[in-house]
Amino acid sequence: MAWEEKPYHKIPGTYVFDGKRSANAYELNKMLFSFNREENRKAYEADPAAYADKYGLPANQKDALLKGDFLELLRQGGNIYYMAKLAVPAGFSVQDVGAAFHNIPTDAFKQHLLDQSEGFQDKLEEREGYWHG
Repeated sequence: MAWEEKPYHKIPGTYVFDGKRSANAYELNKMLFSFNREENRKAYEADPAAYADKYGLPANQKDALLKGDFLELLRQGGNIYYMAKLAVPAGFSVQDVGAAFHNIPTDAFKQHLLDQSEGFQDKLEEREGYWHG
């Protein structure tokens, strides 16, 4: 199957989880999805490299996985929701992962979130507690 270049492929820092990325990271996402089960999370914690080998991850994905490089996993086609199954049980907060995506310290990312939230409470109250984006 031939994949066509899409306009969003040219947006710097944007990694859209489309069919091509999905196909390129099938094994990675299958492994990440397996973390729904506690026994799989424990098996991964016991030997991450062996667990990655069980799913046949390509070298570049395995390397990013073992380094905890969430941004590279995203670039490689990792599904963001499945990646949370790796991050949270490993002791990373959602803010830690967001900071990694922005290549900044977690405290700086938290401050960025606070800065972006200015006026949000007022808008929420104007809409009687309902927010639709």
